[in-house]
Amino acid sequence: MIIPSSPLLFTFLLTFCASTLPVYSQGNTYSTTSSYGSKSGNKLKNKIDSCWRSDPNWASNRRALADCAVGFGKAALGGKYGAIYVVTNPSDDPVNPKPGSLRYGVIQTKPLWIIFAKDMVITLRNELIMNSFKTIDGRGAKVEIAYGPCITIQGVSNIIIHGISIHDCKPGNDGLVRSTPMHVGHRHGSDGDAIVIFASSNVWIDHCFLSRSSDGLIDVIHASTAVTISNNFFSQHDKVMLFGHKDSFTEDKVMKVTVVFNHFGPGLVQRMPRVRLGYAHIANNKYDSWGKYAIGGSANPTIFSEGNNFVAPDNSNAKVVTEREGDAYGWKNWKWRSSKDQFKNGAYFVQSGWGSISPQYSKSQSFGVAHGSLVPSLTSDAGPLRCVARKQC
Repeated sequence: MIIPSSPLLFTFLLTFCASTLPVYSQGNTYSTTSSYGSKSGNKLKNKIDSCWRSDPNWASNRRALADCAVGFGKAALGGKYGAIYVVTNPSDDPVNPKPGSLRYGVIQTKPLWIIFAKDMVITLRNELIMNSFKTIDGRGAKVEIAYGPCITIQGVSNIIIHGISIHDCKPGNDGLVRSTPMHVGHRHGSDGDAIVIFASSNVWIDHCFLSRSSDGLIDVIHASTAVTISNNFFSQHDKVMLFGHKDSFTEDKVMKVTVVFNHFGPGLVQRMPRVRLGYAHIANNKYDSWGKYAIGGSANPTIFSEGNNFVAPDNSNAKVVTEREGDAYGWKNWKWRSSKDQFKNGAYFVQSGWGSISPQYSKSQSFGVAHGSLVPSLTSDAGPLRCVARKQC
């Protein structure tokens, strides 16, 4: 269904240096803003959430979310200028999808803001091919894509995926899959990623839960760029995120990805993320632990770790945050830098390279990166939110 297309005064100052951290008042309710976001009561909301969550009319003004991204994926419009499409039917037909199904919405050629009429678990029969200018917005319902092939974002732009759970994804099947109302193509089977971003740009993945899939949880490959991955909760998985197709695929040098405000939870092993060739700004994320390493890469990527909260595992052999692969000597020239990170339980970051590693965001893309000690608050609502209409989310 498509609907046509909207009593103590407390002054809070966040100033950081190597030896000074903020102290918060206890027991008082107040609201203020800073370059990091807003503070309500004793809780600090990050800049993305501060942009929209205080609006009790979010359900009638859903498209305002499109103005709230930060980082390299800031320009992702999704379906901001399109109609609302309501998913009423959790069934799936990869070749002839029914109106009211998720697949029917995402393959349309016009912009759409896709929402859900009720809680549902969608088990796809083959990978979900998305068209440009689409938003999948799970707010107001508990939506899961699980137990089958999952999401492919290939050769498109302006995609927003918000507020859904994507887990237990399986490899896709060799067979026909519809990608537009007019085109059905033969697919050779997806790898079993939760989300793969392939040769695409202006993509924002926000407030999702991702876990237990056959391959990766999020892959950004084949010269994809302008991507923000934010406010997500990751758990129970080995190879979490891969940025870059392979070491020899030099087209991935254009890749720019912002990884911000995510919670890397229990049961994760490695690749949070693993980066090849391109640039990754990894900021204000919470790392509960890791099995092998947290941040890795090969083929001379640039990695800026800023304001993260790293808790090393008890395993004495896995205290190092970083892992470099493929070049035993030349990696000392790779630009891998740590700033404002907090390290716990013996965690440490091996830095390398020299020169500026600033992400060089435009004014609209930029955001204040807090010290890692504030990350538990900034990421406390990572994952899908249980939003109720006419109430602040």
